[in-house]
Parts: sequence; C-alpha cells; structure tokens
Amino acid sequence: MKELVEFIAKSIASEPDEVRVTEEEENGRVIIKLEVAPDDKGKVIGRQGRVAQSMRVLLRVAAVKKDTSAVLEIV
Repeated sequence: MKELVEFIAKSIASEPDEVRVTEEEENGRVIIKLEVAPDDKGKVIGRQGRVAQSMRVLLRVAAVKKDTSAVLEIV
C-alpha cells in the first residue's frame, strides 16, 4: 500500500525526489503518512481535496483486498 501511494504522489509531484512515504500500524489499521515539497502540496491535495480523496479511495480499496483498513495522512 505504501508503494501505491508513493507511485501516485511521485507521478503528480513536480519534485518527485522530495516525496516521502512512511507506513505505521496502529490499533489494527495501517497509517500511511505522505510528505511532499511545500510547492507540491497543492497538487497532491487538488482542488477541493479531490486528488487526495481519490488517493484515499484507492488506498481503501487496496486495504480491503488485504483484509485491513488504511488511512492516508498528508503531512
């Protein structure tokens, strides 16, 4: 799941080298933290949060396939 978020974020970001993704497990669910360059934060979030919401939906689908739950945090 970490790889999925990293791939999508690097595809969107104008500075893909600045993309950092960490994965933690807490209370039986996976927390994916995404860090991007300050200039790319708007691109990753998108207008009215549409891009971020789409990434969260894809992450949720991947998590269901692995029989777990996942949350995306954009830091």
